Parts: sequence; structure tokens; C-alpha cells
Amino acid sequence: MQLGKYTYTIKDIYNLPEGKRAELIDGQIYYMSMPNRKHQDISGELCRVIYKYIHSYKENCKVYVAPFAVYLDEATNTYVEPDISVICDPDKLDDRGCKGAPDWVIEIVSPESFQMDYYRKLFKYADTGVREYWIVNPDNNQIWIYDFENEEFRDYTLQESVKVGIFDDLVIDFNDMTE
Repeated sequence: MQLGKYTYTIKDIYNLPEGKRAELIDGQIYYMSMPNRKHQDISGELCRVIYKYIHSYKENCKVYVAPFAVYLDEATNTYVEPDISVICDPDKLDDRGCKGAPDWVIEIVSPESFQMDYYRKLFKYADTGVREYWIVNPDNNQIWIYDFENEEFRDYTLQESVKVGIFDDLVIDFNDMTE
């Protein structure tokens, strides 16, 4: 839900009441709903698989699960909390979160987040340097992958194994996590 035409800043995000989650995109605040159990199951499994891979092979990379602050673009007042963020440049990380674009972002769609995930965030992630963006939609049995680095789009179902573009040897089997 968008608040209005006033231009908000990161200070407004910090001043939200305790427990209230929102994102700031182009100076507009959008409140976030609580994720459901299916969303949490998929998020947890994805994070586990990615963490295990990174811990074994990619020492500089880190994986974070929401709520985790990503300051995509301070000039346009854009602050988001992707469901999963993978950051491979340690210089982007500080105690508040990530300053700049993560390498890989995964959003798990809920009915309330459809517009944000498929439109607003898609264009923001593409414009700010995210290398790879996944939209996982459990209700539609879809995974949309935007490989911005190679200008490719791929789509899958939740019964398939999916190759991660930013890593040469990571394949995620969704069938294992949606049974």
C-alpha cells in the first residue's frame, strides 16, 4: 500500500512504529504484510541451500533473509527488504545492511506483493545493478529469472531444478522444497 504523494526519506522509515515493516521506493513508502507459512518454508529452504553453497565455495559472499535493509539508491530514496539477498562485495555491507545493489535478489510473491515484485522492484533492481533477480510465485507455480548481466529471461516451475546464473556450479532443486 502506498502512502501518498509526499516524498519520504530513509528517516521516515527509521521513524516507523516498532514492528511496522515498509519499503521506500522513489520516495514513496509501501507497507509490507506478514509472509504466510508457505512463503517462510520456501524462504528458509532457499536460504539454507544458498548458505551451504556459499559457506563451501564463495567465502566473500553472504546471504541474508528478510528483514534485511538494502539501500539500493539513496539519491532516489530507495530502501527495500528483499526476501533473500546475496552480496559478494563485502565493502557494500555495514551494520545497517547493504549499501548498493546485491548480486542476487530473490522475492517470494504473495498476493499483496504482486505489483511490487513483478513491476516496481523488477525495474529498480535492473536499474541499480542487481546481477540476477528471481521471482518465486508459489501460488502460480512459477519461477521467473532475470539475468540482467546477460540480458536473459528464463522461467521454470516449482517442480524443476534451476541453475543459478551468478555461480557456475549451483543448481537449486525446487521439487525438494515444495513437497
